[in-house]
Amino acid sequence: MLHDIPILSIILLAPVLGFTIIQLLPKHQGGWLKIAAIITTLVPLALSIWLFVDYDKQQGGQAYSESYNWVKAPIALFQGDAEWLFSFQYSLAIDGLSLPLLLLTALVTAMAAMAAIHVKKRWKAFFSWFLLLEFGMLGAFMARDVFLFFIFFEITLIAMYFLIGIWGYYNRERTANQFLIYNGIGSAIMLIAFVILVNTAGFRIEETTQGIQYIYSGSYADITSNLTDPDAYVNLPEDAIQGGNPFNISETMQWTLFIMLLVAFGIKLPIFPFHSWMLKVHKEASPAVVMIHSGILLKMGAYGLIRFGFFLFPEQAREWAVVLATLGVINLLYGAILAFRQVEFKLVLAYSSISHMGIVLIGLAAFNEIGLQGALFQLISHGLISALLFLIVGSLYERTGTTELNQLGGLARSMPFMSGVLLAAGLASLGLPGLSGFVGEFLSLLGLFESMKWLAGFAVLGVILTAVYVLRSVLKITFGPQKESYSALRDARFIEALPMVILLAFIILLGCYPSVLTETVDHSISSFMDVLHATKAGG
Repeated sequence: MLHDIPILSIILLAPVLGFTIIQLLPKHQGGWLKIAAIITTLVPLALSIWLFVDYDKQQGGQAYSESYNWVKAPIALFQGDAEWLFSFQYSLAIDGLSLPLLLLTALVTAMAAMAAIHVKKRWKAFFSWFLLLEFGMLGAFMARDVFLFFIFFEITLIAMYFLIGIWGYYNRERTANQFLIYNGIGSAIMLIAFVILVNTAGFRIEETTQGIQYIYSGSYADITSNLTDPDAYVNLPEDAIQGGNPFNISETMQWTLFIMLLVAFGIKLPIFPFHSWMLKVHKEASPAVVMIHSGILLKMGAYGLIRFGFFLFPEQAREWAVVLATLGVINLLYGAILAFRQVEFKLVLAYSSISHMGIVLIGLAAFNEIGLQGALFQLISHGLISALLFLIVGSLYERTGTTELNQLGGLARSMPFMSGVLLAAGLASLGLPGLSGFVGEFLSLLGLFESMKWLAGFAVLGVILTAVYVLRSVLKITFGPQKESYSALRDARFIEALPMVILLAFIILLGCYPSVLTETVDHSISSFMDVLHATKAGG
């Protein structure tokens, strides 16, 4: 039944509808604006859960897709009998890679909308940008045209810029500018890579009743098909066409494109040393915005690297396995060591995100099914755990006015529920068995151990350091002496407790029953490994 309706477009356009409704509400009606935003975010969440349950894990592939010609513009630069066109498609699809991330996006956004009760000013503008941000994130994970992906990607940057710059803390404007500069550089590099891809691998010929059409297409399917087809123009030598083959991608150009995509998405992930902007965002942005940034937007960097870097250039990715694994271990150790040295809980979590994204890189660099499974699992797990931790941070800051570890302590006495959830989230972050954090870390390290034992030892050290800084921070907040002024603090309200319980429930579910996720991503991983083995055999 789902296949008969444009379910992906409904998911995508739900935030746009909510945005429109919010424009019709008076700006001083903060309560109604919040309710409208929360209800809006529940629509993509409900439909994403439906898609996840309905997805055929055995068959895999693109279970749902929508594609329509959006722009088909003639190119006047070329003369001749044939027609030259540029094709830009409204193309959406989900597979085993994007579906879990789509569900994560819908879930974390809905929980962040509830956490936005802490927003005290300009509610109408806040929720307008908030829903535009969700629109961009949902679109990026579903887009199957490189330019459509780029547009959605840029929407998230613009929305985040205003959400940080207006509703952040003391250094919000400087942080927003730094965020825009770093990510803008990454976007520029990505756009150049996409333009080169379209002008080479995106070229196709169509025979119509009006004659032959030469088309430059941004379709991800066309680009993938041409790159894997030995008879496609992109893979033919220079002398295959009289006068030269302008569509050929040389080995040097393939390496250039792969490195460009690695840098573009590495800034977003972030990979050391492109991380300084992220620390400031985690410290200065409001809790609801940081929930989305840490829980979803960092994953968009990993998704782009996998979708466009690894899937399009598997041979280059495999040859750089040691480099990627080394970068992952550096992220892991650097983040863990710096997290241990922090005195502010928000910065502990910021460096923790860098460290955990290192585990993602480690799993990807293993280039075996176990490691890749672990990397994708870690993406979802960290998204849930970091969103929950920053939700708690926001509630603590609202009550105490600080997130400095030396100023907090003994909160379990006055806030037992919130302290209990914080302890559970911390245990998940350090990788306690039975919680989601363990599965992603274990599979990623196991995959790396199979391919690079010497690096796996350093990675294990990073995991041990993670346990140290997490326990140090969480125990310092929940136990120990309590300030007298904290004795009357109110525990979590219902609107705060509900998202905490929901996020924690998903963390426990994935920890106890990981096949819920691993079976979904299996087909995408197997398909990638088949391509990897084929290129290895061909090379």
